[in-house]
Amino acid sequence: MKSIYFIYVLISGLILAMTASANHPGNNLDEVMSEKETYFQAIDEPVAPPFELVNASGELIKLSDYDEKIVILNFIFANCAGVCPLHSERIADLQDKINATPMRDLVQFVSITTDPANDAGSALEEYGKTHVLDPVNWAFLTKKPDDPEDFTRKLAAEYGVKFEPEEAGQQMHSVVTFILDRGGRFAAKFHGLKFKPTNLVLYVNGLSHRERESENNIPARWWDTVLHFFNQ
Repeated sequence: MKSIYFIYVLISGLILAMTASANHPGNNLDEVMSEKETYFQAIDEPVAPPFELVNASGELIKLSDYDEKIVILNFIFANCAGVCPLHSERIADLQDKINATPMRDLVQFVSITTDPANDAGSALEEYGKTHVLDPVNWAFLTKKPDDPEDFTRKLAAEYGVKFEPEEAGQQMHSVVTFILDRGGRFAAKFHGLKFKPTNLVLYVNGLSHRERESENNIPARWWDTVLHFFNQ
């Protein structure tokens, strides 16, 4: 069984070596992914909704702090009795796949709680441990002390996901995984939990190589070649 690292090396080799095509992922990454993944939505807006939040230690974290990274972002809350645990398991799986490659240094995972009254301090730290999320490039963020209680729910709405309060501390909401490109560009959304994790990993890899691809004319069939190895 081929390792994720080998696959990443293969991807990089294809991107560097292949030439002579007008329809390559560097210019048409969103179109290629739209053909491959039913639950993918290209956004391609120059700026994602910014935020200033705090982590478990109370340190201020801004979206702009990750300008040199590709950000994989989601909204959850620790007491969720619905799909949040499944979403966190999916994020942990994506992190495991990405961190097994050199992409680890290029990607930052960010989860934002929509229940700041309960998710703060040690609760944020424990959530990561419970769901096996690696703090090396994952952060669980909440509102600043002076922000209103619905601050992060309003932020989620800016990203297009509504969290509606219900009884017993629950919230009705959908599931979306957001991809923010370097420089804060709002690149894409992956809806729900039925998307193929390998497609999201390949999309992030395509973003990480976009500048290099634009210089080298990479054929679109690289996608199918890499998927072949992922599916072995």
